[in-house]
Amino acid sequence: MVAVAHERRATLEHCRVLGVDCFAGNLEAAAQAVVERALDRRGGYCCCCNVHVLTLAQHDTLLRDALRDAWAVFPDGAPVAWLERRRGAVAERVAGPDLMPAVLALGSDVGLRHFLLGSTSDVLDRLEDRLALALPDAQIVGALSPPFTTEDPEIALDAISATEPDIVWCALGAPKQELWMRRHAAELASGLMIGVGAAFDFLAGTKQRAPKWLQDHSLEWLHRLVSEPRRLSGRYISTNSEFIVRATIELLRNRPARRVG
Repeated sequence: MVAVAHERRATLEHCRVLGVDCFAGNLEAAAQAVVERALDRRGGYCCCCNVHVLTLAQHDTLLRDALRDAWAVFPDGAPVAWLERRRGAVAERVAGPDLMPAVLALGSDVGLRHFLLGSTSDVLDRLEDRLALALPDAQIVGALSPPFTTEDPEIALDAISATEPDIVWCALGAPKQELWMRRHAAELASGLMIGVGAAFDFLAGTKQRAPKWLQDHSLEWLHRLVSEPRRLSGRYISTNSEFIVRATIELLRNRPARRVG
């Protein structure tokens, strides 16, 4: 797994944020890199990392290892991309709900095959219908929602392998999806796994994403908090506060972080 991390450093521009090497670039560059990786059939996995995941990784060794061993860690959170820019990188937010349609569109021109893993059967049905309308040339070769357990992952792995996908979009929720991908990516050989969290719900229309102006002003978290206060209030109070403290300390240290392989 460490070799995968070394390979990432050698091929993608990145910036270290709270000990995690995050992709430094824009959405278009990220989507192009994903398509090229999928076409090369080198497998592996990549994560879309927001403040919550990045902060959890400070306390969870397994999650930190999952981010370290990923081929790419995209800054799925405006504060993460902001901190990259403060440290000298040219970086923009690369959110899962934006990355997925961008890759599907690019992949349509080269025949990439996609598998949808996670969420619920209803969400998957709605998502496939919407993608068929918006991106009719995108090849969705399979879809599977839980239940499948971490103790018996063969159900999912067999279903995925049978369709021979180039990309597996994984929406199991964080940090479960990051840990699942790290544990099983090698078993899928040449298929690239991408963790996108709630992207299935947003793209399927079962959850309403924040208006563009809130996204542009780094306030999408506020929209989500208002939409799901019971589920997210505790998370935002704890992880967002800790992120601010850790980010401040990191900026005060003012160490060069941007590296190009």
